Amino acid sequence: MSFDHPAFSPYRALIDALDLARALPSLDALNALAVARGTKQARGQPLRFFAPDGRLSARDYETHILHTGQVPTRADTWHDVLNALVWLRFPRFKAALNAAHGEAIPLETDSRRGRRRDALTVLDESGVWVISRDPALPELLVGHAWRTLFWEARDRVERDMRFVVVGHALLEKLLAPYPSMTGKCLMLISDSLDPDAAESLAVSTLGTIDAPRQLAPLPVQGIPGWDAANAQAPYYDNQAVFRPAR
Repeated sequence: MSFDHPAFSPYRALIDALDLARALPSLDALNALAVARGTKQARGQPLRFFAPDGRLSARDYETHILHTGQVPTRADTWHDVLNALVWLRFPRFKAALNAAHGEAIPLETDSRRGRRRDALTVLDESGVWVISRDPALPELLVGHAWRTLFWEARDRVERDMRFVVVGHALLEKLLAPYPSMTGKCLMLISDSLDPDAAESLAVSTLGTIDAPRQLAPLPVQGIPGWDAANAQAPYYDNQAVFRPAR
């Protein structure tokens, strides 16, 4: 398995520690790292990964983590292993997502997931932190000004922005990337582009998100350097990928 894509750079040390390029890790290996890193969930309980008996509903999944600190994990699937990877790398953000689900579930009047939990789920599966020192650059992203942002302002993007994929389903897609992959953005304006410094800001920003429409789409292969082909301007003319604003 190849983890060469730039999206995996924040996870490099963990990827190497788990030897993910060679094979899927065991639950024991994941838990050993959780112990070594002191990983906890929102209520301060030690986080552990375990093999579930059958499939939990989305509500039961979040509630179980919040009440026990145990994350149902199928260690034979990249989807669940990459979820564990994000828990290990950005535990405060994942814990905040889980806690927000826990707060929203009692407010739902029927079995359908509300807008708040829809947004939280989108971030959990496909989220991308868009960290920017320049507030004008995320505005171009929100406006779908793809060529302006990623080509005409390319130097500014490379200097003043950083993109951190925190959605485990999107990370799974990035194992075999294709042009139309789309993430959903949590915008973070910060003087520092360091993902560790951004995590606290991401946690606080979660409180402002109550619907998926607040999360702008991002064709992640358009990020400078994330696809060798985007070094040519015509890359951004493909409107099937870089869709104009509606």
